[in-house]
Amino acid sequence: MGEYKIFLKESIEKDLRSIPQKDLKKILLRIEMLAKDPRPPGHEKLSSQEKYRIRQGMYRIIYSIQDQELTVWVVKVGHHKDVYR
Repeated sequence: MGEYKIFLKESIEKDLRSIPQKDLKKILLRIEMLAKDPRPPGHEKLSSQEKYRIRQGMYRIIYSIQDQELTVWVVKVGHHKDVYR
């Protein structure tokens, strides 16, 4: 299997601005790692959606996977209490 290409939805920039710098570095690294393995240990499929989530500390990264095109679209990043709204 080849490496996946990562795309970020335009609204992700706004999501990332509110995250403290120390957490932001870990989140961006975690997103980069999705290129090698879009279904890492601990990922969960969101019910009734074709999206997945992974945890990074108190934050959640919501994304979708297109296996045919080898792409991952990150659609939302946020604190666990706010990200599912």
